[in-house]
Amino acid sequence: MKRINVLITAASRRVPLVRAFRNAVENFGRGRIITTDINPLSPALYFAHKHHIVPLTTDRYYIPILEGVCDAEEVDLIIPTIDDELAIFGRVIGRFAQLGVTVAVSSEQTSITCNDKYETYLFCERNGIRTPATRLANDVKFGDLNYPVYVKPRFGRGSVNVFAVHNEAQLRLFLDYVPDAIVQDHLAGTKFTVDVLSDFEGRVLSIVPRERLVIRAGISDKGITRKHAEVIAFAKEIAEKLQIVGPANIQCKWDGRDVSLIEVNPRFSGGIPLTIAAGADFPAWLVQLAAGMKLKAQIGNFQDSLAMMSFEESIFATESELKMAHAQKPRMLSKTRAAYVN
Repeated sequence: MKRINVLITAASRRVPLVRAFRNAVENFGRGRIITTDINPLSPALYFAHKHHIVPLTTDRYYIPILEGVCDAEEVDLIIPTIDDELAIFGRVIGRFAQLGVTVAVSSEQTSITCNDKYETYLFCERNGIRTPATRLANDVKFGDLNYPVYVKPRFGRGSVNVFAVHNEAQLRLFLDYVPDAIVQDHLAGTKFTVDVLSDFEGRVLSIVPRERLVIRAGISDKGITRKHAEVIAFAKEIAEKLQIVGPANIQCKWDGRDVSLIEVNPRFSGGIPLTIAAGADFPAWLVQLAAGMKLKAQIGNFQDSLAMMSFEESIFATESELKMAHAQKPRMLSKTRAAYVN
């Protein structure tokens, strides 16, 4: 059985995700997990077999440095985790393929569409998908709005700078405060985050809706799985039309009659531990896909009504343990790997 080594980028606080992949590779064939982050105080770094400190995604050497990490650690599969790097990885999938590395990421265009909330709205309009009316700040006609509405950054994550506003005075205040703001209508209904996994050809393998019970810092703190047929069918349509590859999470609302799209994040969600616990083991399946296995779709195959209640843990390290060597420059790739392409 082929041994699969996995690189998880921007590990940050994603301890459950790192643990899940560590279990996946060890159960599959004694593989290793490598993590990266810019901050040596990121706790998830220390749950991998090895970690590297790397620069920001905006650094010109970010991708070459990761290519060097992949070469040194014999990485087979990369799991990008933050919105900032999704389009970047989507653009360089071919470069990593030359090194024998698979990147579990959607195309550059898919990530651009999903990371831009206004582009997501336009995508829905073109494809006849129900979604709340969304306006750019300069297009807002104050007299035509029905409050409450939401002011959000056009590019943003984790519910940062998202505000519910109830009158024109508040709206003007937050439009001035939030950069690149959009204004989105409020929709009544039950909130769902739907975890989706597609294989590397874009075939949807699994869909797990989670009702969002408590949200903390934009991440589901408490939730419960729901075998909701309409939500599952809706998420499958979205994933196929967006040509999702690898993991994604789709946020939507069910009003008792219809499902409406709120946003799509083409990456793992913060609530993924609940989906894994419910029997949809996305990390294990991605490891198997990276090994060349063909998997059958598992849509609807998960434990219904399983609740998750999250809590904090701590990890401790000495100061000397935090002083890891920083990977600041690209390294020469070994002769056993493809030559680095500028």
